[in-house]
Amino acid sequence: MEYLKWSIEDRIATITLDRPPANALSSGLLREISGVLDEIEENSEIRAIVIHGHGRFFSAGADIKEFTTVQSSDDFANLGKFGQGLFDRMEKFPKPIIAAIHGAALGGGLELAMACHIRYVTENAKLGLPELQLGLIPGFAGTQRLPKYIGSARAAEMMFTSEPITGLQAVQYGLANSAYPEAELLDQTYKLAKKMAKKSPVAIKAAIELLNYGKTKEFYEGTAREAQLFGEVFASEDAKEGISAFIEKREPNFKGA
Repeated sequence: MEYLKWSIEDRIATITLDRPPANALSSGLLREISGVLDEIEENSEIRAIVIHGHGRFFSAGADIKEFTTVQSSDDFANLGKFGQGLFDRMEKFPKPIIAAIHGAALGGGLELAMACHIRYVTENAKLGLPELQLGLIPGFAGTQRLPKYIGSARAAEMMFTSEPITGLQAVQYGLANSAYPEAELLDQTYKLAKKMAKKSPVAIKAAIELLNYGKTKEFYEGTAREAQLFGEVFASEDAKEGISAFIEKREPNFKGA
């Protein structure tokens, strides 16, 4: 594995995102997550999964520099579909997945965290979907999952302003389960994972399947349209300006085209 590490202890698999400096979600990292899930799913000894980030962040977002290599809106839409498919698989995965979030979970990083069954955060973590700051939109089903957790009005505020919320706010809003000081985050996460690892894998799998019946036909229609618009917006002049401004570390000047 080039972009992550994983290990097993006490029937718990730990997936550590390890792509300095910000654990950006490149297509390569997404493929590695998918490959690890293949191995974990076949291993009957593993009863729960913890995902966290090495270094300063959980994941500070998608790999913006990789975006500059995408050739067409269709290719960009296909990137969205791949991420959506992976995160949908995570939400339906037969073993509990817990995200342990410190530093920041932004853009694709938050979309990854929202696909986990449970989110533990540090009190001062930053969580947000800042894609509109780049002239883009979320593409890994963030537009569909965020309102489910925090309601449409708060989701609109987070996306339209590109401003993150803190870990404590995330718990208040219903986006995260619990918040802890950073020194306690992983200990508390593993404490929870060990409780789940003691449960019957048959019962856990059934419960996860039943929870996913809450995902309506409209959810999947929304994610399909999100992927399409992800590509269309990427082809706009505003997106080119937003990506350039991000790379050049300046304020974008959007023209509405």
